[in-house]
Amino acid sequence: MSDAAQPTAAEVRAAAEAVKAAIDRHLDAVERRTGDDDPAVYDAFNALAAAAEVYDELLYDRYDEVTPFEIPGADDSLPPYAGPAEPSALSVLIRRDYVVAEPPRLLAQAQRLADVDAGPGADDTTPVVGTSVHAALGVLFGEYEPDEIASRHKEFGLEEGDSTLWVSAGEAAPEPGEWLGAPFEDADPELVVCRFDVSAVFDEEDDADEDFAGPAVRGA
Repeated sequence: MSDAAQPTAAEVRAAAEAVKAAIDRHLDAVERRTGDDDPAVYDAFNALAAAAEVYDELLYDRYDEVTPFEIPGADDSLPPYAGPAEPSALSVLIRRDYVVAEPPRLLAQAQRLADVDAGPGADDTTPVVGTSVHAALGVLFGEYEPDEIASRHKEFGLEEGDSTLWVSAGEAAPEPGEWLGAPFEDADPELVVCRFDVSAVFDEEDDADEDFAGPAVRGA
């Protein structure tokens, strides 16, 4: 950028004052909020994000410096929503990853379930899990719902990895059996109403933030 196109020091200062004022308005809106979806808080948050972005750009153009401000937005993980304004159907897509951290515990739990299902007086046809992790997982997931396994994973010798849940909107519910052959093939990020991610990487980012003593602007 040429010197003629650079913002003046006064413009940078004015942008900084605008950020300060936006912080005050945002705090005031938060203190007066009437509920989780208070539009005044939403508007104040957007105004603060916009003011911080302007200040960041001017500061860089004038002084070649940056700010620690990071304003989260929908574009960080999903494209803009392009689904129906009033969805009449929903799909919930869930992925959870696990590590088989303690195979002996998994095998023991699976064999116990197989023995219980067989009942007293079972003969030689009683399923034996033995040392097969593959068979043990089949027994475990055949017996319990995924949510129960998620809440009791340590009991089954499993360690949690990343997980994600997408709530996707639609105009109408699919026909029975329509998507069972390829359940995730038609997952469209533009139809996602909300998304919830869990990952150890977020904990690492939080720890890094704690080590940084500078100011930050964050959204709720």
